[in-house]
Amino acid sequence: MATWMRLGLRMARKKRKKRFQVVTAVKELARERVGIPPAAKIVVEKTKKAEKHKPTLGKLLGEE
Repeated sequence: MATWMRLGLRMARKKRKKRFQVVTAVKELARERVGIPPAAKIVVEKTKKAEKHKPTLGKLLGEE
């Protein structure tokens, strides 16, 4: 009997083969032909949102 069996250890499992997926294959072909898409850019909001809460009395008096 092997020592790993006596110690109650298990052998490492073999890696499972990845299943063929059409989506990944199509994307790889598209990247080869067209190229990698540009990274996403952060869009700055042009319109400023209104305040959610009314200003307090202290803020109103402090502005003057």
